[in-house]
Amino acid sequence: MKTLPVLAAALCGMLLATSCSREEAPVSADAAPKTIGISIPAADHGWTGGVVYWAQRAKADIEKADPAVKVVLVASKSSEEQASAVENLLVRGIDALVILPNEPAPLTPACKQAAAQGVKLVVVDRGLADPSLATLSVVGDNPGFGRVSAERLVAALGGTGDVALMHGVLCQVDTDRVDAFKKVLAENPGINLVDEGVADWSTEKGLSLMEAFLQKHPKLDAVWTGDDDVLLGALQAYRESGRTDLKALLGGGGSKAVVKMILDGDPLVTQTVTYPPKMIYVAAQHAFEIVRGRDLPAEKTVVVPAETIDASNAAANYFPDSAY
Repeated sequence: MKTLPVLAAALCGMLLATSCSREEAPVSADAAPKTIGISIPAADHGWTGGVVYWAQRAKADIEKADPAVKVVLVASKSSEEQASAVENLLVRGIDALVILPNEPAPLTPACKQAAAQGVKLVVVDRGLADPSLATLSVVGDNPGFGRVSAERLVAALGGTGDVALMHGVLCQVDTDRVDAFKKVLAENPGINLVDEGVADWSTEKGLSLMEAFLQKHPKLDAVWTGDDDVLLGALQAYRESGRTDLKALLGGGGSKAVVKMILDGDPLVTQTVTYPPKMIYVAAQHAFEIVRGRDLPAEKTVVVPAETIDASNAAANYFPDSAY
């Protein structure tokens, strides 16, 4: 996904600081080799496609910056496959592990094993069942994501209407988002939350869940899909239904497909909220600093903020050649 100028500046600032520190300590030809493992989900939808893209960029940039550091990147299709991949990385020998878990609980035992072996863990986005295992966490602003999404929907409806929401994969990320979303709705008594269901951040499940919402509710004013890929499925179901009652359909993530709709003036899809897959790159850069003996950030959690993309800034956030 594409970040807003403010977020881009923040990320660039982080990377610039890293770059400057490297200039102060040139690479030594006889430096002890270090290995960073990066374990991520396979590109099963747009956002994870963006994660794969930025993880590949991180590997290339780190190995170019310091020949003494090797990056091993593994993308896994399931939690079981990812746990096995982490165990294989430990057998090969790694100094740090950057991991975006498919699911928190199934990956926690492998990460506990890594921590017990002295591997530094940089955990991205979805967290682990035992947060104390992380040396550093890099996360999106999930409460902010849910709060901003709800505020934008309430504004789009003028404070009155019937709303349904779609959950993602049931994990702490989804809980933080949905709780913040519901809190805003509760502060607006003219908004009624009439239904919710699980779409697992899947386009196909978004389509089928939207069909169920439409069959169950003769009138809906807005739906929050919580994800731009899910939105595409929900939008297809809505258009195929022939209904015209929706006033707003809001996803999240900032995919190029949705940003293009905003640019084109789609009457239903007028905005989205950012959640950058580039956070895996930021996490890898922190792991790079860790294995080279640099100090950790003062805070154990690095938060990448949620921002809004609408007609006012869509052009600056549309990158047709991007992975997401």
